[in-house]
Formats: sequence, structure tokens, C-alpha cells
Amino acid sequence: MRILWLAIAILFAAVPARAADRVALVVGVADYATIPRLKNTVNDATALAEALAGIGFDVRTVVNPGAADLRAVLDRFAFQAETADLALIYFAGHGVEVQGRNFLIPADAAVRSNRDIQTQAVSLDDFLRAVDRARRMRIVILDSCRDNPFGDLIDMDTPLAAGQAGLAPPSPERGTLVAYAARDGQVALDGEGRNSPFALALIDRLTRPGLEISLMFRQVRDQVLARTGNRQEPHTYGALPGAPFYLAGPGAAGDRLDAANRPVAWSSLRPDQELQLAGLAEEGDTRSILGLAYMRLNPEAARFDPADAARLFARAAEAGSPEAQFELAKLYETGLGVPQDEARALDLYRQAAAQDFADALNDLAFMYYQGGLGLPRDPQRALGFFQRAAEQRHPQAMFNYAALIDDGLVPGKGAEAAAGYLYGALRSGSEDVLQILTERPTMFKPDTRRALQALLREHDFYAGAIDGDFGPGTQRGLRAAYGLEE
Repeated sequence: MRILWLAIAILFAAVPARAADRVALVVGVADYATIPRLKNTVNDATALAEALAGIGFDVRTVVNPGAADLRAVLDRFAFQAETADLALIYFAGHGVEVQGRNFLIPADAAVRSNRDIQTQAVSLDDFLRAVDRARRMRIVILDSCRDNPFGDLIDMDTPLAAGQAGLAPPSPERGTLVAYAARDGQVALDGEGRNSPFALALIDRLTRPGLEISLMFRQVRDQVLARTGNRQEPHTYGALPGAPFYLAGPGAAGDRLDAANRPVAWSSLRPDQELQLAGLAEEGDTRSILGLAYMRLNPEAARFDPADAARLFARAAEAGSPEAQFELAKLYETGLGVPQDEARALDLYRQAAAQDFADALNDLAFMYYQGGLGLPRDPQRALGFFQRAAEQRHPQAMFNYAALIDDGLVPGKGAEAAAGYLYGALRSGSEDVLQILTERPTMFKPDTRRALQALLREHDFYAGAIDGDFGPGTQRGLRAAYGLEE
């Protein structure tokens, strides 16, 4: 019990933010073995890789990979992405939808049937898994919505089959954005020059400092529509996190913005972009509504208006946004901008938790553990919420669930499970956990410490003895697992 409360006290302490880390995998496929060559895809990939490197991304570029090479590259990138704030993949090449699933075609594909697609192509799901564990934001961009190159060899078996064009709409996890060069059912155009209209617009916009990512993709869409005479409309799918993000940096707002302080971060938006955000909000874009709400919670800004923030959060909450439900719950809990109402706050926390919103799950875990918001103390129910939040990779929840396991309070789980959650908290970017494990490792029992050393060794972060002694070698391994380079 003592371990959990000590962990909570430390984890709530303010720690300087870790430097942002952005990684990108850029893939271009033009020279296919058995299907028509594509004109601009390698040009597009090369140009985009240069643009991303120019704004500070660590970029890996792969040209004309076969299926085995592409899968191996995705596996390596997935490991790299775990310690990045942002992981981005761009794929330019053939892509097809088969029976509702999207596949990207490597250079060596020799397809004669649907089964060949499944074994020789790489699914969009594999690309999404490769970015899944990035710490803040995950983006997959597909410039691959081209005509089905296999003709009658495959049975697409969907409403799109008659036109044999386009990809199916994806359903990415929260915090992941998938951008299509052409919306589902449309074909992406190669253009007349060296680069496609989509690649040209993307390169033009993503390199502009101070352009928030939602607005960036909207401007890319508008530019492509203009270049193609409305024949091609890029489209984005998924829900990005509520903090503002700038691919080329926030510009005049400074090199770094504290994403944890969302009211201040959103208040840095330029007036012209705030107008664009308001336009998107009028169209019902929940992230834009959230941004406007956060702006009104910055007490240092002239627009400070908690009541209007509550109104905006309520609008987004009614549209189903778990982040809005969570933020509105906090306002009702404290009485900021609305009459204080603990019952209403608890209901909103539960609504957000029902959608597996990690912050809500973690807060409910503490409430049940302590008996907050009028709830009777219920440690067993708290365990369930801690576990659910930990499974969503919430760093505090992973650490505290590990502490509960280490204390023998979670039936059926032992040292290896505790170490697994500690390792996950490290990889997710918790400086608090890194500090505790390097400065106070004896908070955990020897078996848990040995199991964590074994995990560090398994992932090539540590080569020393599995003895539970967190000496210099183990500490170097912990820092490496976190993502720091010596």
C-alpha cells in the first residue's frame, strides 16, 4: 500500500518535458515486377523525405521494397516509434481494397487471386501497428488510392468493385490520423510533372512553421482540389489528440510548446488560424471545438471565459468526444464555468471511461481507491480501472498497477507482469518512472527488479547480470529504454 501512495505523490510532481522526437518512414514503389510502373511515386517519396528531414524528422527512406523487406522495415520502425513523440509513415505506390480491407502493394507482388493479395501485399493494419506506440501522435499518409492494377484477377467484392478504384475508409484508433491522397472511392492522380498534386501540396504545407496540423491537412485538401479541378479530394480519418501540434514547429510561439498545458498551447494559435479553426468547428469538427474550448481556459488570455469553454466542451461531449466529456467533468468537479456538481462530474468521467479514455480510467481508479466524488472506497474496482488504463498505455496507471502487483494486491500476477508494466511506462516516455527506477529502485521487490533487468536484456538495452542490483549498467539500460542516448 505504501508503494502506491508514494508513487502517486511522485508521479503528480512537475517534471520538465522531454525533448520532442519525430520519426518518419517514407516508402516509394514505382518499379513493379508484374504490374504497370508508376510515374511519380519514387519522386514523391524522395521529395517528401527531404522535406521531413528539413523540419527535423529522423527519416528512413525505402524505395521499391519487396514484401519481406517492407515487413522487416515496418518491424524496425515500430520499435523506433515507441520512444518518439510523433511517428509518421508515408507510402506512395499501388494500393487496393479487397473485401473491405486495404492493402499496399510491394514491388515483387505477383498477384493472381485474392489469396495472393493477402500473402504478398502488406495491409494497412500493419502500417497502423508500426506507429501505434508513438507517445503523442501517429500519422499514416497513403498516396496510393490508384486504379486497381490487377484487373479481373482479384474479386474486390465491395460496392466499389464496379469502379475498381480507391481504398476503403479506415477506422484508426484514437490518437491516430490516416490521410488519403484521395477520399475513399476516388483515384489519386499522378499529375503532369515530376510530382503528384497531393505530394506537392503536402510538401508545401507541412514545411510551414506555425501551421497547426488539423489546419495543415485542410489546406492540403483545398490545394489539391484546386490543382485537380475538384477531381481529387484528400481526406483524413481518425481522431487526433486534443493538444495542438505543428509538424514544422510552432513558429513565433517558440520552439517548444507545453502540450500538457493545452489552454496555453492552443492560445498560441495565430488569429487567422483561430478563424479557420472556428470554421471547422462550425462544420462539427470535434477537435476544433476542443481547441476553441481550451483557448477559453487560459487565464492569461483576453478570451478567458470558462462558461463558454464549458459550452463548447458540452457540444463536443454530446457529439461523443471522450476528451470533451473528461474536460467537462473536471469543470463540474471544480465548479469552473458551471455550477459545481459532483454527480454530473462522475457521470461524465464514466462516459469517457466507457470509451476507454485513459485519463478518465486512471482518475476513476484513484477515486475508487480513495473514495472520491462521493464514491465509497472500493480497492477491487480501482484495480480494474488501473488495469484498463494501463492497457491504454497510460504511464501513471502502468506504474501504479505495477506497484500494486509488486505489493501482491493483484491476484494471478507476479514479478514478470509488474516488470512488463514498468517497462511499458518507461517506453511510453514517463520521466517520473525513469527517475524513480534510477534513483529509488528498491521501492520494488528484488524479483520485480530482476524481471525488469531481464526485459532490458531481451531488448538489447542491458547485458549485465540479472541480480536485481540497479547499478550503472542497469541505469544505462533504463535510460536507453526510455529513449535517451548516452
